Amino acid sequence: MPTSWDTALGVVVERFRAALDSNPDGVAVLGSGQQTNEAAYALGKLARGGFGTRYYDANTTLCMASAVTAYYQAFGSDAPPPTYDDIPEAKTHLIWGANPAAAHPVMYRWIVDSAADDDSQMIVVDPVASETVDDADKHVQLEPGTDLAFARAVLAQLVEDDAIDDSFIESATVGFDRLREELPTVESAAATAGVSVETIERVAAAFEDSTLVYWGMGVNQSVQGTATARALIDLCLATGNLRPGSGPFSLTGQANSMGTRLCSSKGTWPGHRPFDAPDHRETVAETWGVPVGRLPDDPGPGPVGIVDALAEETPEACWTVATNPVAGMPDADRVKETLSETFLVVQDAFMTETAELADVVLPAATWGESEGTVTNMERTVSRVRAATETPSKVRQDIDIIATIGHRLDDDLFERPVLEPESAYEEFRKLTADTPADLSGITYDRLERELAVRWPAPGSESQGGYRYYSGDGWSFPTDPGRAQFSIGMHRGLAEPVDEQYPLTLTTGRESDAYNTGVRTRGEETTDLPVARIHPETTMSHSEAFERGETVVASRRASVTVSVQPDEGIPEGVIWLPIHHPAVNTLTLPTVDPESDEPNFKQCAVRLRAPADN
Repeated sequence: MPTSWDTALGVVVERFRAALDSNPDGVAVLGSGQQTNEAAYALGKLARGGFGTRYYDANTTLCMASAVTAYYQAFGSDAPPPTYDDIPEAKTHLIWGANPAAAHPVMYRWIVDSAADDDSQMIVVDPVASETVDDADKHVQLEPGTDLAFARAVLAQLVEDDAIDDSFIESATVGFDRLREELPTVESAAATAGVSVETIERVAAAFEDSTLVYWGMGVNQSVQGTATARALIDLCLATGNLRPGSGPFSLTGQANSMGTRLCSSKGTWPGHRPFDAPDHRETVAETWGVPVGRLPDDPGPGPVGIVDALAEETPEACWTVATNPVAGMPDADRVKETLSETFLVVQDAFMTETAELADVVLPAATWGESEGTVTNMERTVSRVRAATETPSKVRQDIDIIATIGHRLDDDLFERPVLEPESAYEEFRKLTADTPADLSGITYDRLERELAVRWPAPGSESQGGYRYYSGDGWSFPTDPGRAQFSIGMHRGLAEPVDEQYPLTLTTGRESDAYNTGVRTRGEETTDLPVARIHPETTMSHSEAFERGETVVASRRASVTVSVQPDEGIPEGVIWLPIHHPAVNTLTLPTVDPESDEPNFKQCAVRLRAPADN
C-alpha cells in the first residue's frame, strides 16, 4: 500500500535495528554495479561500518568476481593492465567467451576497425555462433565448460613450438617451470575441448603478434572461472604479451562494475585495500569513525551464500539496492522462496520480480536523475550528471542510504544531506597510496578534463598501461613479479547423463540488459526463445508442439518457443539471460575461489508442453 517516506523509513529502521541488536550479521545487503561510485561507497560504509555485517555483496560478483580474483592472484591488484588505447595497436584480437558485438558495441567497433588491418586478425572462442563470430577470421567452437582445457592446450602447443618469451618469463614472472610440468598433452586437452589439434596450432600461432585477450561471462561464470581467467593471463605472460598493444582485458558487464569493485568494500576495502590486513582495517575504521572490531573479519560468502544464510534465518532481514536477485541469481525459484519468507527491503527504480516480494519498496532515482561519478572497465572515472530533476516521490540512492544510516548511527554520515561530492572526497582520500589511487582525481579536475584514468596519485597524473614502464615491469605481489597458475580442467559442474542428456548455456542479446526489467517492456508473459540446432530438434521431435517445448533441469522446468539455429552446437540449448524464467533452471554451484556461480553450463532435457 502507498505510504510516506517517513513511515517507510521508520519501518525499515525499526526492523533493521531489531535484527542488528543481537547480531551484527542480522541484516544482509545486496548492492549493484548500477550505482554511482558515491552510492556504492556509502552502502558499503553502512553495511560494513554501520551494521558490521559479513552478509554484504553485489551483483558484480555474479559476473566479474572470477576475473577480479584472477587479477589479484596474478598481479597483486584488480583491473586490466591494458586500456582502450591499446586496441588499435594490437595485431591479434582474441575474444573468449564474450559477445561484445551485442554487449559492448562501442568498444567492439574499435576492435573490428583494428582487426580489419591487413596484418591483423580476430579470433573468437565461443561454443555458440554469436554476432561477434560474424566478423571473426576464425571461430573456435569448443564444448561448453571446457575453456580451461582449451587454454591449457594452447599453452602446451606454445611450449612444444618453443614460442614462449623466455626473457620476459625470467625477468618478470614466477611459477612457469611448475606450470610447464603440469600441462596436459595438446592432443588430450584438444579432445576434452572438442576441437582439432590444427585449431590449437592456429590459435597458438596468433600469439606471435601483439595480442589482446578479451573475455567475458563465458569464462567467468563457471566453477572453473578463476582458473580459466588465470589461464588466459598465463597465455599472455608466457608469450610476453604484457606491454602496450597486448595483454589480458576482461570485459565488465555493468556500467559501474569497476567502480563497485573499487569503492564498495565488497571484497576489499576502498582502494583495493586487503580485507584482512590489520593496518588497512584500522585506516578504514578511523576514517569512518567506527571501532575496528565492528568491521567483519571476512568479506562473506558471496550472493549465493547469502541466500543460503537467509534460508537458515542467520540474517533476519535483507536489503537489495538496484539489483533483482529473484530473476538474476541461479536456482531462482529457491531465491524467490527464501526472500518471500524474509523481511525484504527493495530499493530500486523499477518494479522488478524482487520488488514484487518486498515488504517495503524504496523508489530510487535512475542514472539520469542522479549525481556522482562512475568508473569504466579501463579504469577511467567520469562524472554522472542529472538530466532531469528527481521526481518528487523519488530519492537518489545515496540519499536513501545516508538517511537510513543517520537513523541507525548519528555519526556515520554528515547531516543534513550527504552530498555526492562529500562522499567522493572521503573515498578519494581513502585510496591514497593504494594500488587503486584516485587521490589526484577531484570533482574540479573532472570538471576540467571530463574523465581521468586511475591510478592518479597526483593532480596532473593519470594511469596508462599498468605494471609496465620503459624500465621494465613491477607488480604489487610478494615476489614483485607476475605469478603463473597451475589450475587444470577438472570436469563439468553438472555433466549430462541419460536422464538429462542436453547442455543448457545462456547469453546476452542485443538491445537487452541484465534481467530485462529496463528493456523487455511491460509484457512479461512472452515465452523465452531457445536457440536449438535443427538436428537436436529432430532427435527430440516428440518434445515439440507447435514450435514450443519444455526445458527441464534438476531444479525447474520452463516452456520456451524454439528458434532453429545451426550456430548452436548439437546437444546444446541456448537461452537469453534477460527473461525472468531462465535462471530457475541454472545451477547454484559456485567457483570455490571467487564465489561466482556456474551460470553457463548445466544439464537439461526436453519434454512436450502437454507433459509439463
